[in-house]
Amino acid sequence: MVAAFPESQARVEKTTLSIVLAVSFGHLLNDVMQSLLASLYPLFKANYNLDFVQIGLLTMTFQVTASLLQPVVGMVTDRWPMPYSLPAGMASTCVGLILLGNAHNFTLLLVAASLIGFGSAVFHPESSRVARLASGGRHGLAQSLFQVGGNVGSAIGPLLAAFIVLPFGQGSVAWFAVIALLGMVILSWVSTWYAGHRRQNAGRPPASRALPLPQGRVVQAMLILVLLTATKNVYIASISSYFTFYVIDQFQLGMRDAQLMLFLFLGAAAIGTFMGGPIGDRMGARFVIWFSILGVIPFALLLPYANLFWTGVLSVVIGLIFASAFSAIVVFAQELVPGRVGLIAGVFFGFAFGAGGLGAALLGGFADTHGIAFVYRICSYLPLLGLLTILLPRIPHRPA
Repeated sequence: MVAAFPESQARVEKTTLSIVLAVSFGHLLNDVMQSLLASLYPLFKANYNLDFVQIGLLTMTFQVTASLLQPVVGMVTDRWPMPYSLPAGMASTCVGLILLGNAHNFTLLLVAASLIGFGSAVFHPESSRVARLASGGRHGLAQSLFQVGGNVGSAIGPLLAAFIVLPFGQGSVAWFAVIALLGMVILSWVSTWYAGHRRQNAGRPPASRALPLPQGRVVQAMLILVLLTATKNVYIASISSYFTFYVIDQFQLGMRDAQLMLFLFLGAAAIGTFMGGPIGDRMGARFVIWFSILGVIPFALLLPYANLFWTGVLSVVIGLIFASAFSAIVVFAQELVPGRVGLIAGVFFGFAFGAGGLGAALLGGFADTHGIAFVYRICSYLPLLGLLTILLPRIPHRPA
């Protein structure tokens, strides 16, 4: 019996890691499909003669759909967990992709964007909860592995757009529904594990919801975290939605080279996201937030004035540093408001999408009236709001 125990424990640890990796891979597939929308903006702009405001409205429709629904999904699943909602959300994304590939007017593009946004709203809160359940206490690592899957997917999207969709046309977008079907299979397995985990732990008392700090301090800290998330994601939306147009306008690049420039930024963001989690487990989420939000300021201020080479270098540095904050922000918020994992994931993943979408629509208006270069001069000052991190409290350690 004693000799069998380590083997059993190893199996449990292996299963836990496999679930975290499966959720991360599901996030990769989910965000590959979602990033296709933004990657195809130049194609849609040419095919349908869209202006920058309409481009911003596409982003807003996708991201605000996800933003408004994610906190609701999180609150509902905190009270009534729904393990099999994960493949259901992926099914919505699948339908949205098929419609996106076959849409023939701007209205249908908006409907397709909203279906993809709904899939995101369902996916993120529950998958973030599964990552935390399977973390074995290493919440930063699990959250960063989960998030880096999404960032890698977002980085791959422009490459797929450049090398598959642009040569073969809009209809080829529907081919990526096969990815959604693969995601549904993987997430069905994850959901089965999640349901079994709930049955095994049905007799345990629920997690404590006692706040670690006075309520006023918690509310203040949450508002700061929300503002930092908004700042970060409006800036990142300016890159993901308009960076291809910016480098085409500033440096006369072709569409494929512009997509590769976007890939540099998104790939660096994926690496930065992964780095943030383990560092946060070792040095604390608050330290990572400080480093990420404040460290990006000088590079963001330089970006609008750089030549092509330094634009590529600065975009990589900004992606590495800025992206490392998000998993730390989510972990920090979950520690501030314990026992509400779904709500916190829904608020921050949802608010990330919503703030980015609203910012993209507003920036689209500026791009139409003042030019795309003006947008990047404005956005270079956004990271200065990160100075508010000085007001974040230290969270006392709970007794073992």
